[in-house]
Amino acid sequence: MILKRGIFIMLTIGVGSTNPTKCNAVEQAFTQYQFSCTVKGMEVPSGVSPQPLTDEETIEGALNRAKKVMESGPFDYAIGLEGGVQETTYGMFLCNWGAVVNKAGEQNIGGGVRILLPEKIAILIKEGYELGTIMDNWTGGKEISKKQGAIGVLTKGTISRTTMFRDVVTCAFNKFL
Repeated sequence: MILKRGIFIMLTIGVGSTNPTKCNAVEQAFTQYQFSCTVKGMEVPSGVSPQPLTDEETIEGALNRAKKVMESGPFDYAIGLEGGVQETTYGMFLCNWGAVVNKAGEQNIGGGVRILLPEKIAILIKEGYELGTIMDNWTGGKEISKKQGAIGVLTKGTISRTTMFRDVVTCAFNKFL
């Protein structure tokens, strides 16, 4: 809860996704600050390709989602979260970015952990496949992106997708603390 002039305020937070890992991540991020809030997930377009291939494209997707959410309803803060990949001289890395926009239109971004993707996965991404589909096929699972995510699979559950995005939200929200 935020204390403003002696009154506790309940925050309303919009999330640019209905994916449970992303919505849970936002709830966990705000809970760690002991803020009382209502979190509402919404499907909004990212405005980028289904598989972002650079940090810049992934950031753009997160910002687009946050802005679309803020346009869609009366929220104190809107959060956009986007996962992507980034090619480097060392190989292809999983990347994840978040954006926060407040009612005044101020915005901030934050990034999260990185992990080198196995070459087999990087090759398939370069061939045009989405990471979520690759992970489902690779693990024999279904909708891995709505559960542990690639990060959970690749770290054997040490880092979950929810935890990863929680930390991204925490980094992106720092400007508003």
